[in-house]
Amino acid sequence: MALLRAGHSVSQCIGRSLSVSACKLGRPEPSSAPSMLDIGTRRIFNEDHDMLREACRRFVEAEIVPNHRQWEADGMVGKEIWKKAGANGFLNVNIPEEHGGVGADFKAAMVVAEEVISSGCTGPFFSLHSDIIVPYISKYGTDEQRKRFIPSMTDGSCITAIGMSEPGAGSDLQGLQTTAVRDGDDYILNGSKTWISNGQLADAVVVVAKTKKEARAAHGLSLFVVERGMPGFERGKNLIKIGLKAQDTSELFFSDVRIPASNLLGEENKGFYYMMDELPQERLSVAITGMAASEAMFEWTREYLQDRKAFGGPLSKMQLLRHRMAKLKTDIAVGRAFVDSCIERHNVQQLDNATASMAKAWVSEVQNKVANECVQLHGGMGYMYDTKIGRAYVDARIQPIYAGTNEIMMDLVARTVFPN
Repeated sequence: MALLRAGHSVSQCIGRSLSVSACKLGRPEPSSAPSMLDIGTRRIFNEDHDMLREACRRFVEAEIVPNHRQWEADGMVGKEIWKKAGANGFLNVNIPEEHGGVGADFKAAMVVAEEVISSGCTGPFFSLHSDIIVPYISKYGTDEQRKRFIPSMTDGSCITAIGMSEPGAGSDLQGLQTTAVRDGDDYILNGSKTWISNGQLADAVVVVAKTKKEARAAHGLSLFVVERGMPGFERGKNLIKIGLKAQDTSELFFSDVRIPASNLLGEENKGFYYMMDELPQERLSVAITGMAASEAMFEWTREYLQDRKAFGGPLSKMQLLRHRMAKLKTDIAVGRAFVDSCIERHNVQQLDNATASMAKAWVSEVQNKVANECVQLHGGMGYMYDTKIGRAYVDARIQPIYAGTNEIMMDLVARTVFPN
């Protein structure tokens, strides 16, 4: 704790090196702790990560939880929460400091993602912004682009989105119809995107477009940063979803949008390869939030069963319910071990796409199983949207769909089973 008391930043705290034995000594796994949400568990983390988790948990409880129901009614979070998160060092945690980020490790970034989701609040899509979109600019952008975009994305004044999905192309990038045609020092962008998270709030959108019409998708896609206010860039309505009510999801339209060549990320026609390189982190991020949500739902249900009285005593005394909770705990513990192994591997750039796909698919299915069981264990109360478990149930349903459907995940894994 001394580092935080001394006024050190989040990056300085996480950047402090500890010996392996000091990091891992005496840290129980969540399944062995009194609560799966206890701070100080999991051998992959150290005490500096714990300090970050404590700070982030306080922030979430003070700034996000009290406002989330209003954001659900509004269909999006307020922009001010992004600036508050940036001011506290909770955005772009894993982006190098020299690029304008916080400069901590991937584990630290996942601490922030876990704390937001385990609160039952799914409106602020900080992880999408920090861990999926901004890395494209950090890794493939020029020095000029990094200086121009990333500092404002770190302080929360510039919110990002990524435009991949189209009305006729979701998981199948071969079906993309949005085009960008070179015209002197610019590109002319035409097309549309749909189901775009952060679509209403976004100030900058990384858009995937065809730049070589006759080529297959793998050889003819490019990435562009489209900025708010560019003529011809319009947003459709804020789409109404069955879950994630506080998360804005939109259609985007591009009609002869003139984009300067200086907004091209990386090389022309290399966008597909950049996306393939980033997919393991994106899919692992879905698995990580899925595990955090599963642990939170379990703990909410444990507390409910201990407090709820029926048939002369607490529901937690009924053997049938105790066994169902024991089965859930076992599934969650298995998932936690696998996901933490993936985090360790990705933290040293050793996570392959197939393993990340396994984690995304398996955890998202476990999350939906946990959500379904926990709603049932809450009885009629679980069907109320006013309850955290009711909202978590509908929020979980998107997990097997986005970042590549689970059917696509299994096809990717199958290629490692039958490589020829």
